[in-house]
Amino acid sequence: MIKNKELVFLCGSRDFHAMDWYRSAQEQIPAGKLSLLTDLIQSEGYTKLIHEDDIVHKLLIIDNFLFKSQSNFGNLWRNFIKLIFLPLQIFLLKCFYNKKKEVVFHAHGMYYIWLAAAANVPFIGTPQGSEILLRPFRSKIYLFFSLKALKKALFITVDSVKMKEKCYEISSVNPEIIQNGIDLKSIDIFLKNKNKTVINKNKIVSQRGMTSLYRIEDIITSRDQVKGYFPISFINPFYENNYRHKVLKKIRRGDEDLGRVSRVKMYELFSQSKLVLSIPSSDSSPRSVYEAIFCGAIVGITYHPYFDLLPKDMKNRIFLIDLEDEDWFIKAINYSEKTSKEEFIPSKEALNMFDQRKSFAKILNLIERAV
Repeated sequence: MIKNKELVFLCGSRDFHAMDWYRSAQEQIPAGKLSLLTDLIQSEGYTKLIHEDDIVHKLLIIDNFLFKSQSNFGNLWRNFIKLIFLPLQIFLLKCFYNKKKEVVFHAHGMYYIWLAAAANVPFIGTPQGSEILLRPFRSKIYLFFSLKALKKALFITVDSVKMKEKCYEISSVNPEIIQNGIDLKSIDIFLKNKNKTVINKNKIVSQRGMTSLYRIEDIITSRDQVKGYFPISFINPFYENNYRHKVLKKIRRGDEDLGRVSRVKMYELFSQSKLVLSIPSSDSSPRSVYEAIFCGAIVGITYHPYFDLLPKDMKNRIFLIDLEDEDWFIKAINYSEKTSKEEFIPSKEALNMFDQRKSFAKILNLIERAV
């Protein structure tokens, strides 16, 4: 609990990362002391994540200005709409704060960090991976606004050493590393229920967004070079329409395009998997990789610095993929078939590092010291 303050999540309420943090907050902050302030609820094919009993305050909701599905042009259009309405959203945020006063905002995503900084309200900020790792180095305008905004936060949280270093490089702000936790309670409940039935580990799953960043085409190309029958189930929590069409033209008999699935369905797929694949060109601290491991899967990843910080028992469930090796796909399959025979029993270190409730408790402690 934050002394005499209300915590307001300033975010897009269709952002599943922000909403996971919000659900953790609900378990630790008394009713009436926690709410959402948003400009997005449901659009572009995203699933509505807010519940009827959530306390939701609204800026100007921009859903009706956006397209019905996701695409490169749709992403550009959304960013344009957000910039057009930014002055109005700043005004609305100031009005909200002037009525409430005794609040602290948790801004999720760089746009909302910009918004909170421009409105001059007290806030903590949690940028997402590419917002620190990629975009500031591609746009001087993006870098300028991000630098100014990050400096105005009470503190910034990131989920990896790589993000911490880049954040300091672009702004001289030294953020707190708070690991992207996962819902260990839900996974534990799922695993206890599924143990009542025999699970055949025969699936190969790709669980990242269907965009060029996540190199889904490379997965299919590498699979197609291997003799044998290796169908892949594709989960894509988000996608770029043109890229998705290119991928779907290459799928084989037995492949599944599952789109966005529920959390429980994702756990089910992971528990049935002999291999889960995650090979993005840039990555910070991927929750879905950790969720797959805790559900008992072996995960094939390209190297990113987050791997070095993992406990040994989690590293043992990972096959590091070298994309220069033409045989990487079959080598990952062979590793998974050998390693998945042993049940994953998480260590205390793994449980402490990846419990999202403990992660959010760290944020609350930081807020207590900052306000």
